[in-house]
Amino acid sequence: MTKNTIVAIATPIGSGGISIIRLSGESALKIADQMFLAPNDKKISELDPRVLNFGTVSTAKFKDICLCVYFKAPNSYTGEDVIEFQSHGGIKIAEGILNECMLKGARLAEAGEFTKRAFLNGKTSLENAEGVVDMINAESEAELRAGYSLISGKLNEKVKSIQKILTDTTAQVEVEIDYPEYDIKKATITELSDKLTNAIAQIEELVNTSQTGQIIKNGINVVIIGSPNVGKSSLLNALLNSERAIVTEIAGTTRDTLQESYVFKGVKVNIVDTAGIRNSQDSIEIIGIERAKQALKQADLALLVFDCSKPLEENDYNNIKLLKNHRKIVVINKNDIFIQNTETIIRELEINETIIKISALKKSGIELLKKAIYDAIIDNNVISSRLIITNMRHINALNASKDALTMAKQALNTNSMDCVADDLRTAWQQLGEITGEVYTDEILNAIFSKFCLGK
Repeated sequence: MTKNTIVAIATPIGSGGISIIRLSGESALKIADQMFLAPNDKKISELDPRVLNFGTVSTAKFKDICLCVYFKAPNSYTGEDVIEFQSHGGIKIAEGILNECMLKGARLAEAGEFTKRAFLNGKTSLENAEGVVDMINAESEAELRAGYSLISGKLNEKVKSIQKILTDTTAQVEVEIDYPEYDIKKATITELSDKLTNAIAQIEELVNTSQTGQIIKNGINVVIIGSPNVGKSSLLNALLNSERAIVTEIAGTTRDTLQESYVFKGVKVNIVDTAGIRNSQDSIEIIGIERAKQALKQADLALLVFDCSKPLEENDYNNIKLLKNHRKIVVINKNDIFIQNTETIIRELEINETIIKISALKKSGIELLKKAIYDAIIDNNVISSRLIITNMRHINALNASKDALTMAKQALNTNSMDCVADDLRTAWQQLGEITGEVYTDEILNAIFSKFCLGK
């Protein structure tokens, strides 16, 4: 355990029902004994651990009626002695208790240091800690589920099962290296190759979830493309169910990109309204059009919007060419009034794409469009699975492990058993970076810097 004692406010700064000030370390109980008294003048060290006690916390400037709980090492979040003061909510109260703790020997915790100590003391794994961050920062139900899958240890369990295959295979290879007088049998080569193939397949199964996983974490990026005045801003408002974008009958009203988000089936969708794409001499509008094209490059999906109240124009055909090789959904707007024109336009488009007919103004067809957006990007087989890889660090480690195992298979074919053993160890270590069995200060700092001070 770390000798120094850390302290931080674990609740958001501001007025509220309660504020929680958390201490962890060798002197946590000693500091709490100097500050807290329960009824009958009992100190916290004289009371049972893991019980919430009513009493008074004292600082140099004020006292407060509060609750205090003591978690005795190693049965605590960090694995150290942990104290939590639960005072009345308020900035000055929380800061006063925090400062008093520091005057009595604690230091202010760094971001994520409580969870970092939990990891270093064997109370949690790295992917568990990353799951905590993901859940705290989640903006959709899908992100919450993905974060919880890490906290629940599903990835840790899966990775360790693959590592066991590698450990058993390495042991078998080491025997062949240590006893070279015995010729390696063809059956043994086949057996080793099958084990490597199995491990690679399991890693690939995890990696194959990462594309959907990244979308779950960052959201589906959708850009609305179309000629001026086809109803792009009205469509944005309809998708958001809010009057977010300015809508007028003047072509070119939207001069810049406007991004907002909504959630559908638990998945965040980032929707970008853009300037109408056309040939223009207006310098400001030209900048907006270029930004629209940049947004298109970064999008997972485009909504190509047409106005069925009028025939297709040159700008419409130019947009079709612009999106020729891009994943898209064709949106026919104003279908509530110009139903006959809609079918004519569809025939003229000659596009083999999903076509959704809507009225942005009356919000008809919007739920159908939301479902089409979701279905175009999200793999339901992946999202319904128990484990989805959303973390880029995990993706990189899995791919590095897979590469090492591929090299091990190649070395096995040439009976280069020393190389096989080295590649197997590399593959095992790459997987160990996910669970925390192998780590560096750089990895730890990158992970725990994402936490808030009191976590």
